[in-house]
Amino acid sequence: MVYKLSSTLQAHSSDVRSVVSPTPRLLLSASRDTTAIVWTRPDEQSPFVISSTFMVSPRFVNAIAYLRPTKEAPEGYAVTGSQDAIINVYAIGSSSQDPVYTLLGHSDNVCSLDTTAGGVILSGSWDQTARVWKSFQSTHELKGHSGSVLAVLAINDEEYLTASADKTIKSWKENKALRTFSGHTDAVRDLALIPDLGFASCSNDGDIIMWTIKGDIMHTLSGHTSFVYSLTALPSGDIVSSGEDRSVRVWRDGECLQTIVHPAISVWTVSCMQNGDIVSGASDKRVRVFSESADRWASEENLAHHAVPSQTEGTVDHSNLPGGDALNTPGNKEGENKLIKTATGTVDAYTWAGGAWMRVGEVTGTTTTGSGEKKLYKGKEWDYVFEVDVQEGAPKLQLPYNANGETTPSSLNRISYTPLVENPYTAAQRFLSDNDLPPAYLDQIAHFIEQQTAGVRVDPASNEFVDPFTGKFPSDHSYDPGYLTLHWTGTSRYQSSASSVPTAGPPTTYQDPYTGGYQSPSSGGSAAPAAAAGSFSDPFTGASRYAPPGSSQPPHAVPATGKILPVKMTLPFRQSNVPAMRTKLLQLNEDIKSDLTLSVVAISKLELQSFERIFTFLQSASSGASTPALQWSDIDQVLQILSRWPESTQFPLIDVLRLVNIYCPDPTGAPPNSKIQMLDDLLAVAKWNEQAAAASGKSRDTNALLVLRALANCFHVSPNGAASGNGQWTSRLFPEMKKVSYEKLNKSQRVALATLLFNFSCVVLTQEVIAEAGQAHLELTLRVLREETSDSETMYRALVAFGNTLSTGKIAESTFPGILDGVASRFSEDRMKVLTTEIRALTKS
Repeated sequence: MVYKLSSTLQAHSSDVRSVVSPTPRLLLSASRDTTAIVWTRPDEQSPFVISSTFMVSPRFVNAIAYLRPTKEAPEGYAVTGSQDAIINVYAIGSSSQDPVYTLLGHSDNVCSLDTTAGGVILSGSWDQTARVWKSFQSTHELKGHSGSVLAVLAINDEEYLTASADKTIKSWKENKALRTFSGHTDAVRDLALIPDLGFASCSNDGDIIMWTIKGDIMHTLSGHTSFVYSLTALPSGDIVSSGEDRSVRVWRDGECLQTIVHPAISVWTVSCMQNGDIVSGASDKRVRVFSESADRWASEENLAHHAVPSQTEGTVDHSNLPGGDALNTPGNKEGENKLIKTATGTVDAYTWAGGAWMRVGEVTGTTTTGSGEKKLYKGKEWDYVFEVDVQEGAPKLQLPYNANGETTPSSLNRISYTPLVENPYTAAQRFLSDNDLPPAYLDQIAHFIEQQTAGVRVDPASNEFVDPFTGKFPSDHSYDPGYLTLHWTGTSRYQSSASSVPTAGPPTTYQDPYTGGYQSPSSGGSAAPAAAAGSFSDPFTGASRYAPPGSSQPPHAVPATGKILPVKMTLPFRQSNVPAMRTKLLQLNEDIKSDLTLSVVAISKLELQSFERIFTFLQSASSGASTPALQWSDIDQVLQILSRWPESTQFPLIDVLRLVNIYCPDPTGAPPNSKIQMLDDLLAVAKWNEQAAAASGKSRDTNALLVLRALANCFHVSPNGAASGNGQWTSRLFPEMKKVSYEKLNKSQRVALATLLFNFSCVVLTQEVIAEAGQAHLELTLRVLREETSDSETMYRALVAFGNTLSTGKIAESTFPGILDGVASRFSEDRMKVLTTEIRALTKS
């Protein structure tokens, strides 16, 4: 039996970087679109549907794993790793979109994850380390590689394997390195355990190596024509691999049984189910399931959508292709491919598998590559020569690329699937080597080539180049053909420009509790994320939320290692559903207009124009597009309406301001007192110092929470250190916030207040602030540290804010006598112990 397409899952809006399929009814996927999706189905014959969409991070989500069920999560956990260096743990089947645990410790992109049946989590990162997490605490940091740890494999709860860009594999017993395995000639991308045999590894060198556990090479599998990204083992013991040559391959006893060609440039990830089905994730944003079972095969109609782009075939003369009769001739070897011209004039691709020609899909797109006009570079002709701006003021470098390689069809009637197009990553590596540039540029350059050449036609729906580091092309020349700017900081790590905006925008099926469905939050609310070393994600979605371990926590868990302070990047409340926000606002306005007692305060047609401009701006800005700043006059209209609308209808207006503070901190035409004006209007609707009537308590709680989130969003520090929000208005903000009765705040409001304190502390690290504001901020932070008695999330954020403030070296120890002892007496979590220990060390340095 051979594998054929079973289903195609479409919901992600960017490359699917990781998939895992723990059962035939459960599938998890992670994407560069900043989300992770849980797919479920009631039985194996039913289609998968989206069960949950987690808005993990404002940056790429590159890894996902499944953790076994517990009493707290009877359906198990989804564990995600993202570019913000944070690992989030979500309870599958929970009504909450927030993570129940956030694991902090890595300092760079978390690109690989694995778990054990005993609940151990293993993570690998670009920071050149792997970490072992038990009971959601870091127990070991595995150091020894000289390059990014691209793959991790847990053999059991105490033995592990790690693979690295340094071309080696290491075996570990707890935190002790036992052996180093060498065999690959390029970065090692993935590992897979082969029961009763050993393990397999794959690499950018195009090979798959089978190893014994002790590190002896059993044999090498060769067949991929480019980088091999991912591996998995089928229940039968067969190996499945995927790579940059557009294919998934099935291997048995050292031979390729089947090649499954994908209509995508990169097949990033592959997984298998217990029933033997194969799951893949690719650069065309799709998850695909392939099955050996005929009763799970897709219909011919659906199979037709699994089309192969003609770029895979190079330049093909359709008039010389054979017809259907050619399928009567057996193939020469497993995995051989053939193009057939159909009676309707279209071209279908077939692969020889299992003794029969299997239809892969229709070949789509054009049959030519390049512009037809060759360009001369260093005495050779090239299809393209791009200009690359590495450093301001320095000459631009030349990046040559050939869309047509030297490979030709091996016979008249059999066309090889070996791409005639030069691999963009090969060209990118050549360019980096020729110009002595760091490897951190590899993905950026390769994807630039794909954008500018025919390769981009693999997905006609995608007409915008996306930078793999920032989520958006990091220059003003985003769409100028042949021009690329690299932002280089002098280190081996890429940093985005200040103008780079990460791709955001949740799937339309996601209903945000405040801006999507507009359900008033309960007093408990959902906690926002905890502070992480060096980077943070979206607190509105819980993308860094930390929850204390439950009863499963060991009595003496080993504290996480690594320096936490100072934490320099702010936590924006970013989550939004702009169309739903607009719909709700218009609905409320219609209700007000129809009420004779309120119609006078309704939004007029002229005022509505301001809102339409704002919603258009927010929709564009939240999706990562470069958008001109709003006019202050439009924002002022929102403030005027906020002041006159009834309390129960104010929440969408406050939420508009929350997003405006993120995406347009400096509106055009804003007067010098604009921040103070907004502050006064927001404080007026929060009504903290008034006794709320029981009937209006719920609306008032909602408004107060959103006001705190809007104020927290006024402060922002970008990855390159640029800060916004500082100014004279802060000397009014924090004295006013000190008047708030802390004991009257509910849990969600306290978390938002702690986030406000934390965000301002990030600004304190980068800029001089008004002395009065700094003093009031410190006093308010100390007040939270003294008065918070139950919510660890609030305490942790306030504690990080305090640590940041101390990191400036301007605060004397006598300012806070006994404050840390008080925290330690009320909160015994290991993360609190680690942080208080570090803060104590600051006072002694």
